[in-house]
Amino acid sequence: MSTPSRIEEFAQHASSYAGRPLSAADADGYDDLWRWSVADLDGFWRAIASYLGEDLPGPALAEERMPGAVWFPEARLNYTASVFRDRPADEVAVVAATEDPAATRELTWAELRAEVASLAATFRELGVGEGDRVAGFLPNGAEAIVAMLATASIGAVWTVCGMDYAASAACARFGQLEPTLLVHASSYLHGGRTHDRSGVVNEIVSSLPTLVARLEIGTDAWRDAVGRDADLEPLPVPFAQPLWVLFSSGTTGKPKGIVHSHGGAVLEQAKVAALHFDLGPGERLLWYTTPSWMMWNFLVGALLTGASVVAYDGSPAYPTPDALWELASRHGVTALGMSPGYVAACQKAGVGPAGHDLHALRRVGISGSTFPANSHEALQDELGPGVQICSISGGTDVVSAFVGPAPAVPVWPGELSRPCLGVALDAYDAAGEPVMGEVGELVITRPMPSMPIFFWSDPDGARYRDAYFDTYPGVWRHGDWITRTEHGSVVIHGRSDATLNRNGIRMGSGDIYEPVEALPEVREALVLGIEEDGGRYWMPLFVVLADGVDLDSALETRIRDAVRAHASPRHVPDEVYAAPGVPHTRTGKKLEVPVKKVLLGQDLSGALDPGSVDDPGVLDWYAEVGRRHRDSTGGSR
Repeated sequence: MSTPSRIEEFAQHASSYAGRPLSAADADGYDDLWRWSVADLDGFWRAIASYLGEDLPGPALAEERMPGAVWFPEARLNYTASVFRDRPADEVAVVAATEDPAATRELTWAELRAEVASLAATFRELGVGEGDRVAGFLPNGAEAIVAMLATASIGAVWTVCGMDYAASAACARFGQLEPTLLVHASSYLHGGRTHDRSGVVNEIVSSLPTLVARLEIGTDAWRDAVGRDADLEPLPVPFAQPLWVLFSSGTTGKPKGIVHSHGGAVLEQAKVAALHFDLGPGERLLWYTTPSWMMWNFLVGALLTGASVVAYDGSPAYPTPDALWELASRHGVTALGMSPGYVAACQKAGVGPAGHDLHALRRVGISGSTFPANSHEALQDELGPGVQICSISGGTDVVSAFVGPAPAVPVWPGELSRPCLGVALDAYDAAGEPVMGEVGELVITRPMPSMPIFFWSDPDGARYRDAYFDTYPGVWRHGDWITRTEHGSVVIHGRSDATLNRNGIRMGSGDIYEPVEALPEVREALVLGIEEDGGRYWMPLFVVLADGVDLDSALETRIRDAVRAHASPRHVPDEVYAAPGVPHTRTGKKLEVPVKKVLLGQDLSGALDPGSVDDPGVLDWYAEVGRRHRDSTGGSR
């Protein structure tokens, strides 16, 4: 007899809160559980807290409004205390892996607890107290996790950037918070090469006048800081106490400091990890990420379930393209997370899970962008029926998922299985009416506890309201086009601010990328729809080609035919360009809106932080394409 999934256990636990039997043993049971979870937010979140072992008295949702919902006003808790509750001392909590297998480091729960306690005591001695900010400029290793948990334990506020960030990009974020302490490394290993970042660190330090101290990992000072004898004494804080600040990409203006609470992060992250990914004691999660991306926070959040995590610092494709699969095999990973781009790169290189011992693997998570159906089908064939592909979509805004998997719900290629529990998701048309089977705006109609408590340096809340509530007052508009299907799944079409609206027919960019990027000659694509003077509409497609491939007329015809046959005959591109690259955010999202503005000739120098772009130089190439197009058409708006 198989062990019930954690979501099935939760459904039984929650039945007493619902006053009727609940189940998650199949799709119908999950749908019933979801409907209750969004209809009775107070009962659902009290059931979640109880199931997780959180003693949170009083009402869950004391005041329902968006923004500004009041959650668990009588409760006190601490994220770090929740991580360490009832953990077995001798079992592994964190595996820190790099490109050098010999450098792998494992920390048991007892060792992790001891380092967190010691570092928290060091922080206090350095003058860091409740509400102060601690900044990290760190690779994805055990030290970043220890520093984050130590910060949270004393009621201070954490923020972090990965070490690929330029000094200007890091300071554009850290400088807003006026941190007291910087925890940093001076180098990191990526692609077989050590990257010296000591000069960048010095620039950051000199730009942060509020710093009272800095700690460099790997030094004697760091070893002393984490090696002392100290008790872990997490400070109980209100549910809405700031825990960490994550930043928006900075591609459309000054990076927004998105502030999340201890309580919201504990409940939301544990809910998704435990119920949707079935993580718990004995499970092990590896998600390829950097500390700059919200998936790092999600990775750390898996500790809330008692699962162990693998923090990998390095390239997913070094020394071979299937390095991530090799890591999963070596460390007995049960849940492995990656991007659609990595899956596509492996498939084009002819590598993947085949040939690796993945007997422990039960789930492969996909996030970061839309996952094409053809890539999904090919990956599922390689994995076999015993591994569930778990596409998720959410955001930095909530450090959680809006839609994702459930153990007993089917997975349809190119679709996300269901809205997550407690997420009142819908699709709205322009008039604010729900639509089914049609493209609409992704909206959340009732609060989630991990919605931001505020934006940093936004005293009147204007930036917060404008970010999510400017279109449908009182309803969260996330900025994605989605379709809710008749069988209950969700299809993500891409960002609604980068919609392809040709002849009144809307289409998401993701629908174009799927057939184009499936072509073996195309490594990546970028498509844009641009309104011009005189009612003209220009829709160029940019393709980054595989090595040794030229964009000749035959390939251009194949690209157009692929769009016509598999996306829409109305959205065949006007022109196809061979591009030197596609610019991305540091977390891998294509910069559709900034490139659109560049093609229109707009000056982004005051609105775009170059440090937030992986290849800012390539924007000059797009600017030249835009200039030539405007010259040939007599200019555009």
